[in-house]
Amino acid sequence: MADYEEDSMWDGDEYPESPEIDDDEENTETVQEECLEKFASNDYIMEPEVFNMLKRYFKAGGSPEQVVQLLSDNYTAVAQTANLMADMLISAGVDIKEVQEMVENHLKALIFKCFDPKKADSIFTDEGQTPSWLAEMVEFPTWRSLFYQLAEEHPDCLMLNFTIKLISDAGYQGEITSVSTACHQIEVFSKVLRTSITMFLDGREDAIEKHLAEFTKMVCHGEHTYLYSQVVMHVLAQENKGGFNMKRLYQEVYQAAKEKGLDVTPINLALSGAAAYPRACQALSSMLSRSSLNPADITLLYTMYTSSDPPPVDMIRSPHFLDLFIQCLFKPGSKINPDHRPKYVYLLSYASCAVENWKKGMRKSVSKEELKMTSQAIEKIHSLCSENKVSSELIADVSTLFQCLKYPVVAMGVLKWVDFTVSEKNYFQLNTDHTPLHLVLLDEISTKHILLHQRVLELLTRLFESPFDDLDVLVQLELKKTILDRMVHLLSCGCVLPVVTYMKNCWQRGDTDMSLVRHFVTEVLDVISPPFTQEFVQLFLPMLENEEVTGSLRNDTEGGDPISEFIGQ
Repeated sequence: MADYEEDSMWDGDEYPESPEIDDDEENTETVQEECLEKFASNDYIMEPEVFNMLKRYFKAGGSPEQVVQLLSDNYTAVAQTANLMADMLISAGVDIKEVQEMVENHLKALIFKCFDPKKADSIFTDEGQTPSWLAEMVEFPTWRSLFYQLAEEHPDCLMLNFTIKLISDAGYQGEITSVSTACHQIEVFSKVLRTSITMFLDGREDAIEKHLAEFTKMVCHGEHTYLYSQVVMHVLAQENKGGFNMKRLYQEVYQAAKEKGLDVTPINLALSGAAAYPRACQALSSMLSRSSLNPADITLLYTMYTSSDPPPVDMIRSPHFLDLFIQCLFKPGSKINPDHRPKYVYLLSYASCAVENWKKGMRKSVSKEELKMTSQAIEKIHSLCSENKVSSELIADVSTLFQCLKYPVVAMGVLKWVDFTVSEKNYFQLNTDHTPLHLVLLDEISTKHILLHQRVLELLTRLFESPFDDLDVLVQLELKKTILDRMVHLLSCGCVLPVVTYMKNCWQRGDTDMSLVRHFVTEVLDVISPPFTQEFVQLFLPMLENEEVTGSLRNDTEGGDPISEFIGQ
Protein backbone atom coordinates (compact mmCIF):
# COMPACT_ATOMS: atom_id res chain seq x y z
CA MET A 1 0.00 0.00 0.00
CA ALA A 2 2.97 2.31 -0.59
CA ASP A 3 2.13 5.78 -1.89
CA TYR A 4 2.76 6.48 -5.55
CA GLU A 5 5.65 8.91 -6.11
CA GLU A 6 3.89 11.38 -8.38
CA ASP A 7 6.89 13.56 -9.24
CA SER A 8 9.05 10.63 -10.47
CA MET A 9 7.59 10.82 -13.97
CA TRP A 10 8.74 14.38 -14.59
CA ASP A 11 12.47 13.89 -13.96
CA GLY A 12 13.88 15.06 -17.29
CA ASP A 13 14.27 12.43 -19.97
CA GLU A 14 14.54 9.47 -17.59
CA TYR A 15 11.70 7.47 -19.12
CA PRO A 16 11.64 3.68 -18.85
CA GLU A 17 13.04 1.75 -21.76
CA SER A 18 10.32 0.95 -24.28
CA PRO A 19 10.19 -0.42 -27.81
CA GLU A 20 10.76 2.15 -30.51
CA ILE A 21 7.49 3.20 -32.10
CA ASP A 22 7.51 4.08 -35.78
CA ASP A 23 4.99 6.90 -36.21
CA ASP A 24 6.09 7.93 -39.69
CA GLU A 25 3.02 6.44 -41.25
CA GLU A 26 0.64 7.53 -38.50
CA ASN A 27 -1.41 10.65 -38.78
CA THR A 28 -0.14 12.95 -36.01
CA GLU A 29 -3.58 14.31 -35.30
CA THR A 30 -5.02 10.80 -34.90
CA VAL A 31 -2.19 9.86 -32.53
CA GLN A 32 -2.75 12.98 -30.46
CA GLU A 33 -6.49 12.33 -30.23
CA GLU A 34 -5.92 8.75 -29.09
CA CYS A 35 -3.42 9.84 -26.46
CA LEU A 36 -5.57 12.72 -25.21
CA GLU A 37 -8.50 10.32 -24.87
CA LYS A 38 -6.32 8.13 -22.65
CA PHE A 39 -5.07 11.10 -20.61
CA ALA A 40 -8.66 12.21 -19.99
CA SER A 41 -9.57 8.94 -18.23
CA ASN A 42 -9.69 8.79 -14.43
CA ASP A 43 -6.36 8.30 -12.69
CA TYR A 44 -4.52 7.58 -15.94
CA ILE A 45 -1.36 8.91 -14.32
CA MET A 46 -1.35 5.73 -12.23
CA GLU A 47 -1.37 3.40 -15.26
CA PRO A 48 1.88 1.50 -16.06
CA GLU A 49 1.65 2.49 -19.75
CA VAL A 50 1.52 6.24 -19.07
CA PHE A 51 5.22 6.74 -19.88
CA ASN A 52 4.96 5.05 -23.29
CA MET A 53 1.86 7.08 -24.13
CA LEU A 54 3.58 10.35 -23.15
CA LYS A 55 6.55 9.53 -25.35
CA ARG A 56 4.26 8.71 -28.26
CA TYR A 57 2.24 11.91 -27.72
CA PHE A 58 5.30 14.16 -27.64
CA LYS A 59 6.76 12.52 -30.76
CA ALA A 60 3.50 13.38 -32.53
CA GLY A 61 4.00 17.05 -31.56
CA GLY A 62 1.63 17.16 -28.62
CA SER A 63 1.47 20.08 -26.19
CA PRO A 64 2.96 19.44 -22.68
CA GLU A 65 0.61 22.00 -21.10
CA GLN A 66 -2.46 20.14 -22.33
CA VAL A 67 -1.10 16.85 -20.97
CA VAL A 68 -0.43 18.33 -17.55
CA GLN A 69 -3.90 19.87 -17.46
CA LEU A 70 -5.68 16.60 -18.42
CA LEU A 71 -3.69 14.37 -16.07
CA SER A 72 -4.13 16.70 -13.11
CA ASP A 73 -7.83 17.42 -13.73
CA ASN A 74 -8.61 13.69 -13.96
CA TYR A 75 -6.46 12.64 -11.03
CA THR A 76 -8.99 11.26 -8.51
CA ALA A 77 -6.36 9.56 -6.29
CA VAL A 78 -8.25 6.32 -5.71
CA ALA A 79 -5.11 4.45 -4.59
CA GLN A 80 -3.94 7.30 -2.37
CA THR A 81 -7.40 7.60 -0.81
CA ALA A 82 -7.31 3.87 -0.03
CA ASN A 83 -3.90 4.35 1.59
CA LEU A 84 -5.24 7.27 3.61
CA MET A 85 -8.25 5.27 4.79
CA ALA A 86 -5.99 2.37 5.77
CA ASP A 87 -3.72 4.71 7.76
CA MET A 88 -6.75 6.18 9.53
CA LEU A 89 -8.02 2.71 10.49
CA ILE A 90 -4.60 1.74 11.83
CA SER A 91 -4.40 5.01 13.80
CA ALA A 92 -7.86 4.23 15.22
CA GLY A 93 -6.52 0.98 16.67
CA VAL A 94 -7.43 -1.61 14.03
CA ASP A 95 -4.76 -4.29 13.63
CA ILE A 96 -2.59 -3.69 10.57
CA LYS A 97 -3.04 -7.29 9.39
CA GLU A 98 -6.81 -6.92 9.55
CA VAL A 99 -6.64 -3.71 7.52
CA GLN A 100 -4.37 -5.30 4.94
CA GLU A 101 -6.69 -8.30 4.65
CA MET A 102 -9.69 -5.98 4.25
CA VAL A 103 -8.04 -4.05 1.40
CA GLU A 104 -6.74 -7.18 -0.33
CA ASN A 105 -10.12 -8.96 -0.18
CA HIS A 106 -11.88 -5.93 -1.65
CA LEU A 107 -9.28 -5.67 -4.38
CA LYS A 108 -9.63 -9.40 -5.12
CA ALA A 109 -13.40 -9.02 -5.47
CA LEU A 110 -12.96 -6.09 -7.89
CA ILE A 111 -10.38 -7.94 -9.99
CA PHE A 112 -12.55 -11.06 -10.16
CA LYS A 113 -15.55 -8.97 -11.20
CA CYS A 114 -13.78 -6.89 -13.86
CA PHE A 115 -11.20 -9.39 -15.15
CA ASP A 116 -10.94 -9.44 -18.95
CA PRO A 117 -8.98 -12.45 -20.29
CA LYS A 118 -8.27 -10.72 -23.64
CA LYS A 119 -6.70 -7.73 -21.92
CA ALA A 120 -4.77 -10.06 -19.63
CA ASP A 121 -3.37 -11.96 -22.62
CA SER A 122 -2.28 -8.68 -24.20
CA ILE A 123 0.15 -8.20 -21.28
CA PHE A 124 2.51 -10.74 -22.82
CA THR A 125 2.08 -9.24 -26.28
CA ASP A 126 2.94 -5.75 -25.05
CA GLU A 127 5.78 -6.62 -22.68
CA GLY A 128 7.28 -9.60 -24.51
CA GLN A 129 8.38 -11.19 -21.24
CA THR A 130 7.11 -12.18 -17.79
CA PRO A 131 6.07 -9.00 -15.96
CA SER A 132 8.10 -8.53 -12.80
CA TRP A 133 4.96 -7.78 -10.79
CA LEU A 134 3.47 -11.15 -11.75
CA ALA A 135 6.49 -13.04 -10.38
CA GLU A 136 6.15 -11.06 -7.15
CA MET A 137 2.41 -11.72 -6.84
CA VAL A 138 2.75 -15.51 -6.90
CA GLU A 139 4.85 -15.34 -3.74
CA PHE A 140 1.78 -14.30 -1.70
CA PRO A 141 -1.03 -16.76 -0.75
CA THR A 142 -3.71 -14.08 -1.20
CA TRP A 143 -2.90 -13.50 -4.85
CA ARG A 144 -2.26 -17.16 -5.59
CA SER A 145 -5.79 -17.94 -4.40
CA LEU A 146 -7.07 -15.19 -6.73
CA PHE A 147 -5.27 -16.78 -9.68
CA TYR A 148 -6.81 -20.17 -8.79
CA GLN A 149 -10.31 -18.68 -8.83
CA LEU A 150 -9.69 -16.83 -12.09
CA ALA A 151 -8.22 -19.95 -13.71
CA GLU A 152 -11.39 -21.91 -12.86
CA GLU A 153 -13.51 -19.14 -14.36
CA HIS A 154 -11.37 -18.52 -17.48
CA PRO A 155 -9.62 -21.82 -18.39
CA ASP A 156 -8.63 -20.61 -21.89
CA CYS A 157 -6.77 -17.48 -20.74
CA LEU A 158 -3.10 -17.80 -21.75
CA MET A 159 -1.92 -15.40 -19.08
CA LEU A 160 -3.62 -17.45 -16.34
CA ASN A 161 -2.30 -20.73 -17.75
CA PHE A 162 1.19 -19.30 -17.68
CA THR A 163 0.66 -18.04 -14.12
CA ILE A 164 -0.46 -21.49 -12.93
CA LYS A 165 2.75 -22.95 -14.38
CA LEU A 166 4.70 -20.15 -12.69
CA ILE A 167 3.07 -21.07 -9.36
CA SER A 168 3.86 -24.75 -9.88
CA ASP A 169 7.50 -24.00 -10.73
CA ALA A 170 7.74 -21.88 -7.59
CA GLY A 171 6.92 -24.98 -5.48
CA TYR A 172 3.25 -24.34 -4.65
CA GLN A 173 1.81 -27.22 -6.70
CA GLY A 174 0.25 -28.72 -3.56
CA GLU A 175 -2.26 -25.83 -3.55
CA ILE A 176 -3.64 -26.28 -7.05
CA THR A 177 -5.29 -29.71 -6.88
CA SER A 178 -8.69 -28.17 -7.65
CA VAL A 179 -7.59 -25.99 -10.56
CA SER A 180 -8.81 -27.46 -13.84
CA THR A 181 -6.32 -25.33 -15.75
CA ALA A 182 -3.53 -27.52 -14.39
CA CYS A 183 -5.05 -30.44 -16.27
CA HIS A 184 -4.09 -28.88 -19.62
CA GLN A 185 -0.37 -28.69 -18.84
CA ILE A 186 1.39 -32.02 -18.45
CA GLU A 187 4.27 -30.56 -16.43
CA VAL A 188 1.98 -28.86 -13.93
CA PHE A 189 -0.38 -31.83 -13.76
CA SER A 190 2.49 -34.26 -13.12
CA LYS A 191 3.83 -32.14 -10.26
CA VAL A 192 0.38 -31.75 -8.71
CA LEU A 193 -0.30 -35.49 -9.08
CA ARG A 194 3.02 -36.39 -7.45
CA THR A 195 2.46 -33.98 -4.55
CA SER A 196 -1.10 -35.25 -3.98
CA ILE A 197 -0.07 -38.92 -4.02
CA THR A 198 2.74 -38.21 -1.54
CA MET A 199 0.26 -36.41 0.71
CA PHE A 200 -2.15 -39.38 0.62
CA LEU A 201 0.61 -41.88 1.40
CA ASP A 202 1.87 -39.79 4.32
CA GLY A 203 -1.55 -38.82 5.72
CA ARG A 204 -3.32 -42.17 5.17
CA GLU A 205 -7.02 -42.24 6.11
CA ASP A 206 -7.28 -38.64 7.34
CA ALA A 207 -5.76 -37.30 4.13
CA ILE A 208 -8.09 -39.42 1.98
CA GLU A 209 -11.19 -38.17 3.81
CA LYS A 210 -10.05 -34.54 3.64
CA HIS A 211 -8.63 -34.23 0.13
CA LEU A 212 -10.09 -37.07 -1.96
CA ALA A 213 -12.95 -34.95 -3.37
CA GLU A 214 -10.61 -32.27 -4.76
CA PHE A 215 -8.15 -34.87 -6.01
CA THR A 216 -10.92 -36.78 -7.80
CA LYS A 217 -12.22 -33.59 -9.38
CA MET A 218 -8.79 -32.91 -10.84
CA VAL A 219 -8.16 -36.49 -11.99
CA CYS A 220 -11.63 -36.80 -13.55
CA HIS A 221 -11.32 -33.52 -15.46
CA GLY A 222 -11.06 -35.49 -18.70
CA GLU A 223 -10.34 -38.94 -20.09
CA HIS A 224 -6.68 -38.03 -20.66
CA THR A 225 -6.14 -36.95 -17.03
CA TYR A 226 -7.98 -39.99 -15.66
CA LEU A 227 -6.03 -42.42 -17.85
CA TYR A 228 -2.69 -40.79 -17.09
CA SER A 229 -3.35 -40.75 -13.33
CA GLN A 230 -4.60 -44.33 -13.18
CA VAL A 231 -1.63 -45.62 -15.19
CA VAL A 232 0.77 -43.90 -12.78
CA MET A 233 -1.06 -45.28 -9.73
CA HIS A 234 -1.31 -48.81 -11.18
CA VAL A 235 2.45 -48.83 -11.83
CA LEU A 236 3.16 -47.59 -8.29
CA ALA A 237 0.81 -50.23 -6.89
CA GLN A 238 3.21 -52.92 -8.12
CA GLU A 239 5.87 -51.72 -5.64
CA ASN A 240 6.40 -53.78 -2.51
CA LYS A 241 6.56 -50.69 -0.30
CA GLY A 242 3.29 -48.77 -0.23
CA GLY A 243 1.79 -50.75 -3.11
CA PHE A 244 -1.39 -51.69 -1.25
CA ASN A 245 -1.96 -48.06 -0.25
CA MET A 246 -1.68 -47.03 -3.90
CA LYS A 247 -4.15 -49.75 -4.84
CA ARG A 248 -6.59 -48.38 -2.28
CA LEU A 249 -6.14 -44.88 -3.71
CA TYR A 250 -6.81 -45.79 -7.33
CA GLN A 251 -9.85 -47.83 -6.26
CA GLU A 252 -11.19 -44.82 -4.35
CA VAL A 253 -10.72 -42.66 -7.44
CA TYR A 254 -12.46 -45.25 -9.61
CA GLN A 255 -15.39 -45.44 -7.19
CA ALA A 256 -15.68 -41.66 -7.05
CA ALA A 257 -15.60 -41.46 -10.85
CA LYS A 258 -18.44 -44.01 -11.06
CA GLU A 259 -20.48 -41.99 -8.58
CA LYS A 260 -20.02 -38.95 -10.84
CA GLY A 261 -21.62 -40.94 -13.66
CA LEU A 262 -18.40 -41.35 -15.68
CA ASP A 263 -17.95 -44.54 -17.71
CA VAL A 264 -14.38 -45.37 -16.69
CA THR A 265 -14.88 -49.14 -16.59
CA PRO A 266 -13.03 -49.88 -19.88
CA ILE A 267 -9.95 -47.98 -18.66
CA ASN A 268 -9.77 -49.84 -15.36
CA LEU A 269 -10.41 -53.22 -16.99
CA ALA A 270 -7.58 -52.57 -19.44
CA LEU A 271 -5.23 -51.64 -16.60
CA SER A 272 -6.16 -54.78 -14.65
CA GLY A 273 -5.01 -57.02 -17.52
CA ALA A 274 -8.49 -57.94 -18.71
CA ALA A 275 -7.52 -57.39 -22.34
CA ALA A 276 -5.77 -60.76 -22.30
CA TYR A 277 -9.13 -62.39 -21.51
CA PRO A 278 -11.58 -60.80 -23.98
CA ARG A 279 -14.60 -62.93 -23.01
CA ALA A 280 -14.18 -62.18 -19.32
CA CYS A 281 -13.52 -58.54 -20.14
CA GLN A 282 -16.75 -58.29 -22.13
CA ALA A 283 -18.78 -59.91 -19.35
CA LEU A 284 -17.32 -57.65 -16.67
CA SER A 285 -17.68 -54.53 -18.78
CA SER A 286 -21.34 -55.31 -19.43
CA MET A 287 -22.20 -55.76 -15.73
CA LEU A 288 -20.06 -52.90 -14.40
CA SER A 289 -21.34 -50.39 -16.95
CA ARG A 290 -24.97 -51.22 -16.05
CA SER A 291 -24.21 -51.70 -12.32
CA SER A 292 -26.18 -54.93 -12.43
CA LEU A 293 -25.27 -58.63 -12.34
CA ASN A 294 -26.84 -61.03 -14.83
CA PRO A 295 -26.83 -64.87 -14.83
CA ALA A 296 -25.37 -65.26 -18.33
CA ASP A 297 -22.23 -63.22 -17.60
CA ILE A 298 -21.91 -64.75 -14.13
CA THR A 299 -22.04 -68.24 -15.66
CA LEU A 300 -19.30 -67.30 -18.11
CA LEU A 301 -17.05 -65.98 -15.32
CA TYR A 302 -17.81 -69.00 -13.14
CA THR A 303 -16.74 -71.34 -15.94
CA MET A 304 -13.47 -69.44 -16.41
CA TYR A 305 -12.63 -69.22 -12.69
CA THR A 306 -13.30 -72.90 -12.05
CA SER A 307 -10.95 -73.92 -14.87
CA SER A 308 -7.40 -75.14 -14.32
CA ASP A 309 -5.99 -71.81 -15.55
CA PRO A 310 -8.34 -69.08 -14.23
CA PRO A 311 -7.92 -65.37 -15.09
CA PRO A 312 -6.15 -63.14 -12.53
CA VAL A 313 -8.22 -62.66 -9.40
CA ASP A 314 -7.67 -58.87 -9.55
CA MET A 315 -10.10 -58.73 -12.45
CA ILE A 316 -13.03 -59.52 -10.15
CA ARG A 317 -11.70 -57.60 -7.11
CA SER A 318 -13.06 -54.27 -8.22
CA PRO A 319 -14.84 -52.66 -5.21
CA HIS A 320 -17.79 -51.84 -7.45
CA PHE A 321 -18.09 -55.45 -8.65
CA LEU A 322 -17.82 -56.86 -5.12
CA ASP A 323 -20.45 -54.40 -3.90
CA LEU A 324 -22.84 -55.70 -6.57
CA PHE A 325 -22.34 -59.24 -5.21
CA ILE A 326 -22.87 -58.10 -1.61
CA GLN A 327 -26.13 -56.36 -2.48
CA CYS A 328 -27.34 -59.29 -4.57
CA LEU A 329 -26.66 -61.89 -1.85
CA PHE A 330 -27.43 -59.94 1.34
CA LYS A 331 -30.07 -57.35 0.49
CA PRO A 332 -33.48 -58.37 1.91
CA GLY A 333 -35.89 -59.24 -0.87
CA SER A 334 -33.18 -59.83 -3.47
CA LYS A 335 -34.07 -62.75 -5.75
CA ILE A 336 -31.47 -65.15 -7.17
CA ASN A 337 -32.29 -68.22 -9.20
CA PRO A 338 -31.39 -71.21 -6.99
CA ASP A 339 -29.60 -72.83 -9.95
CA HIS A 340 -27.27 -69.86 -10.29
CA ARG A 341 -26.78 -68.99 -6.60
CA PRO A 342 -23.75 -71.32 -6.12
CA LYS A 343 -22.00 -69.48 -8.96
CA TYR A 344 -22.55 -66.10 -7.29
CA VAL A 345 -21.31 -67.50 -3.99
CA TYR A 346 -18.25 -69.11 -5.59
CA LEU A 347 -17.15 -65.96 -7.42
CA LEU A 348 -17.55 -63.79 -4.31
CA SER A 349 -15.62 -66.33 -2.23
CA TYR A 350 -12.89 -66.65 -4.86
CA ALA A 351 -12.48 -62.86 -5.07
CA SER A 352 -12.24 -62.56 -1.28
CA CYS A 353 -9.81 -65.35 -0.40
CA ALA A 354 -7.86 -66.64 -3.44
CA VAL A 355 -4.11 -65.97 -3.10
CA GLU A 356 -1.92 -65.77 -6.18
CA ASN A 357 1.87 -66.11 -6.23
CA TRP A 358 3.46 -63.99 -8.97
CA LYS A 359 7.12 -63.84 -9.97
CA LYS A 360 8.54 -61.68 -12.77
CA GLY A 361 5.08 -61.07 -14.19
CA MET A 362 4.18 -64.76 -14.31
CA ARG A 363 1.67 -66.45 -12.01
CA LYS A 364 3.31 -69.44 -10.33
CA SER A 365 0.39 -70.73 -8.26
CA VAL A 366 -3.12 -70.05 -6.92
CA SER A 367 -3.98 -70.96 -3.31
CA LYS A 368 -7.65 -71.79 -2.60
CA GLU A 369 -7.29 -73.12 0.96
CA GLU A 370 -10.07 -70.96 2.43
CA LEU A 371 -12.37 -71.09 -0.59
CA LYS A 372 -14.59 -73.97 0.60
CA MET A 373 -15.07 -72.64 4.16
CA THR A 374 -15.76 -69.11 2.91
CA SER A 375 -18.31 -70.37 0.40
CA GLN A 376 -20.12 -72.37 3.09
CA ALA A 377 -20.23 -69.35 5.42
CA ILE A 378 -21.65 -67.11 2.69
CA GLU A 379 -24.23 -69.75 1.79
CA LYS A 380 -25.42 -70.07 5.41
CA ILE A 381 -25.69 -66.32 6.02
CA HIS A 382 -27.37 -65.74 2.65
CA SER A 383 -30.04 -68.26 3.64
CA LEU A 384 -30.66 -66.46 6.95
CA CYS A 385 -30.75 -63.01 5.35
CA SER A 386 -33.12 -64.03 2.56
CA GLU A 387 -35.66 -65.44 5.04
CA ASN A 388 -36.30 -61.92 6.35
CA LYS A 389 -36.74 -63.02 9.96
CA VAL A 390 -37.46 -60.53 12.73
CA SER A 391 -34.98 -60.06 15.56
CA SER A 392 -36.66 -62.50 17.97
CA GLU A 393 -36.77 -65.28 15.35
CA LEU A 394 -33.03 -65.03 14.79
CA ILE A 395 -32.11 -65.93 18.38
CA ALA A 396 -31.79 -69.60 17.48
CA ASP A 397 -29.30 -68.70 14.73
CA VAL A 398 -27.03 -66.48 16.84
CA SER A 399 -24.34 -69.14 17.12
CA THR A 400 -24.22 -69.59 13.34
CA LEU A 401 -24.15 -65.86 12.76
CA PHE A 402 -21.27 -65.27 15.21
CA GLN A 403 -19.30 -68.21 13.84
CA CYS A 404 -19.55 -67.02 10.24
CA LEU A 405 -18.77 -63.39 11.09
CA LYS A 406 -15.08 -64.23 11.42
CA TYR A 407 -14.86 -64.13 7.60
CA PRO A 408 -14.38 -60.50 6.44
CA VAL A 409 -16.56 -60.89 3.35
CA VAL A 410 -19.40 -62.30 5.47
CA ALA A 411 -19.00 -59.48 8.00
CA MET A 412 -19.30 -56.96 5.16
CA GLY A 413 -22.42 -58.72 3.88
CA VAL A 414 -24.02 -58.85 7.34
CA LEU A 415 -23.22 -55.15 7.84
CA LYS A 416 -25.06 -54.36 4.61
CA TRP A 417 -27.94 -56.61 5.63
CA VAL A 418 -28.22 -54.92 9.04
CA ASP A 419 -28.11 -51.52 7.34
CA PHE A 420 -30.94 -52.43 4.96
CA THR A 421 -33.00 -53.99 7.79
CA VAL A 422 -32.75 -51.28 10.48
CA SER A 423 -33.27 -48.55 7.88
CA GLU A 424 -36.82 -49.74 7.26
CA LYS A 425 -39.28 -47.20 8.59
CA ASN A 426 -41.18 -49.49 10.97
CA TYR A 427 -38.26 -51.64 12.18
CA PHE A 428 -37.94 -50.06 15.64
CA GLN A 429 -41.71 -49.75 15.99
CA LEU A 430 -42.19 -53.50 15.65
CA ASN A 431 -39.11 -54.47 17.66
CA THR A 432 -39.70 -54.73 21.40
CA ASP A 433 -36.21 -55.87 22.46
CA HIS A 434 -34.14 -53.41 24.48
CA THR A 435 -31.16 -54.20 22.24
CA PRO A 436 -32.27 -55.69 18.90
CA LEU A 437 -30.14 -58.56 17.66
CA HIS A 438 -29.22 -56.63 14.51
CA LEU A 439 -27.48 -54.01 16.66
CA VAL A 440 -25.76 -56.74 18.69
CA LEU A 441 -24.30 -58.04 15.43
CA LEU A 442 -22.68 -54.63 14.94
CA ASP A 443 -20.82 -55.15 18.23
CA GLU A 444 -19.47 -58.47 16.97
CA ILE A 445 -18.38 -56.94 13.67
CA SER A 446 -16.62 -54.12 15.55
CA THR A 447 -14.80 -56.66 17.72
CA LYS A 448 -13.55 -58.85 14.88
CA HIS A 449 -12.92 -56.46 11.98
CA ILE A 450 -11.05 -53.21 12.55
CA LEU A 451 -11.26 -52.30 8.85
CA LEU A 452 -15.06 -52.08 9.13
CA HIS A 453 -15.02 -49.66 12.07
CA GLN A 454 -15.63 -46.60 9.91
CA ARG A 455 -18.59 -48.22 8.13
CA VAL A 456 -20.11 -49.31 11.46
CA LEU A 457 -19.71 -45.77 12.81
CA GLU A 458 -21.37 -44.31 9.71
CA LEU A 459 -24.38 -46.61 10.21
CA LEU A 460 -24.63 -45.82 13.93
CA THR A 461 -24.32 -42.11 13.19
CA ARG A 462 -27.14 -42.28 10.67
CA LEU A 463 -29.35 -44.15 13.16
CA PHE A 464 -28.51 -41.74 15.99
CA GLU A 465 -29.49 -38.75 13.85
CA SER A 466 -32.75 -40.33 12.64
CA PRO A 467 -35.84 -38.54 14.03
CA PHE A 468 -37.95 -41.66 14.90
CA ASP A 469 -41.05 -39.44 14.85
CA ASP A 470 -43.40 -42.43 15.21
CA LEU A 471 -41.93 -43.38 18.59
CA ASP A 472 -42.74 -41.90 21.98
CA VAL A 473 -40.19 -39.34 23.25
CA LEU A 474 -39.01 -41.56 26.12
CA VAL A 475 -38.74 -44.54 23.78
CA GLN A 476 -36.67 -42.40 21.41
CA LEU A 477 -34.26 -41.50 24.22
CA GLU A 478 -33.85 -45.13 25.28
CA LEU A 479 -33.25 -46.19 21.69
CA LYS A 480 -30.61 -43.53 21.20
CA LYS A 481 -28.92 -44.59 24.43
CA THR A 482 -28.79 -48.12 23.03
CA ILE A 483 -27.16 -46.76 19.86
CA LEU A 484 -24.69 -44.81 22.00
CA ASP A 485 -23.81 -48.04 23.81
CA ARG A 486 -22.85 -49.48 20.42
CA MET A 487 -20.65 -46.45 19.81
CA VAL A 488 -18.97 -46.92 23.18
CA HIS A 489 -18.30 -50.55 22.32
CA LEU A 490 -16.83 -49.42 19.01
CA LEU A 491 -14.62 -47.03 20.97
CA SER A 492 -13.46 -49.87 23.22
CA CYS A 493 -12.45 -51.81 20.09
CA GLY A 494 -10.04 -49.07 19.04
CA CYS A 495 -12.15 -46.58 17.10
CA VAL A 496 -11.54 -43.90 19.74
CA LEU A 497 -10.95 -40.52 18.12
CA PRO A 498 -13.67 -40.75 15.42
CA VAL A 499 -16.32 -41.69 18.01
CA VAL A 500 -15.33 -39.01 20.54
CA THR A 501 -15.00 -36.41 17.78
CA TYR A 502 -18.53 -37.15 16.58
CA MET A 503 -20.04 -36.87 20.07
CA LYS A 504 -18.12 -33.68 20.79
CA ASN A 505 -19.54 -32.17 17.59
CA CYS A 506 -23.06 -33.22 18.65
CA TRP A 507 -22.54 -31.53 22.02
CA GLN A 508 -21.12 -28.33 20.48
CA ARG A 509 -23.93 -28.06 17.92
CA GLY A 510 -26.44 -28.11 20.76
CA ASP A 511 -28.90 -30.31 18.84
CA THR A 512 -28.48 -33.38 21.08
CA ASP A 513 -30.35 -33.98 24.32
CA MET A 514 -27.93 -33.32 27.19
CA SER A 515 -28.95 -36.55 28.90
CA LEU A 516 -27.59 -38.47 25.90
CA VAL A 517 -24.26 -36.64 26.07
CA ARG A 518 -24.16 -37.33 29.82
CA HIS A 519 -24.91 -41.03 29.17
CA PHE A 520 -22.08 -41.21 26.64
CA VAL A 521 -19.59 -39.57 29.01
CA THR A 522 -20.55 -41.92 31.84
CA GLU A 523 -20.24 -45.03 29.71
CA VAL A 524 -16.89 -43.97 28.30
CA LEU A 525 -15.49 -43.37 31.79
CA ASP A 526 -16.47 -46.94 32.67
CA VAL A 527 -14.39 -48.48 29.86
CA ILE A 528 -11.25 -46.31 29.79
CA SER A 529 -8.17 -46.26 31.97
CA PRO A 530 -4.91 -44.28 31.94
CA PRO A 531 -2.59 -43.44 30.33
CA PHE A 532 -4.51 -41.21 27.90
CA THR A 533 -3.22 -39.72 24.66
CA GLN A 534 -3.11 -35.96 24.26
CA GLU A 535 -5.55 -36.10 21.31
CA PHE A 536 -8.12 -38.01 23.37
CA VAL A 537 -7.84 -35.61 26.32
CA GLN A 538 -8.27 -32.56 24.09
CA LEU A 539 -11.49 -34.02 22.68
CA PHE A 540 -12.99 -35.56 25.81
CA LEU A 541 -12.01 -33.13 28.58
CA PRO A 542 -14.18 -30.16 27.44
CA MET A 543 -17.32 -32.30 27.78
CA LEU A 544 -16.30 -33.41 31.28
CA GLU A 545 -15.56 -29.87 32.41
CA ASN A 546 -18.91 -28.58 31.20
CA GLU A 547 -21.19 -28.01 34.19
CA GLU A 548 -24.35 -28.75 32.24
CA VAL A 549 -23.04 -32.14 31.16
CA THR A 550 -21.39 -33.48 34.31
CA GLY A 551 -22.35 -31.07 37.09
CA SER A 552 -24.89 -33.49 38.61
CA LEU A 553 -22.39 -36.36 38.45
CA ARG A 554 -19.58 -34.75 40.45
CA ASN A 555 -18.94 -34.93 44.16
CA ASP A 556 -17.60 -31.40 44.73
CA THR A 557 -17.01 -31.77 48.47
CA GLU A 558 -15.30 -35.14 48.73
CA GLY A 559 -14.20 -35.91 45.16
CA GLY A 560 -13.48 -39.52 44.28
CA ASP A 561 -16.01 -39.70 41.44
CA PRO A 562 -14.76 -40.83 37.99
CA ILE A 563 -15.13 -37.36 36.49
CA SER A 564 -13.04 -35.65 39.16
CA GLU A 565 -10.42 -38.40 38.90
CA PHE A 566 -10.14 -38.00 35.13
CA ILE A 567 -9.84 -34.21 35.40
CA GLY A 568 -7.26 -34.61 38.13
CA GLN A 569 -5.15 -36.86 35.93
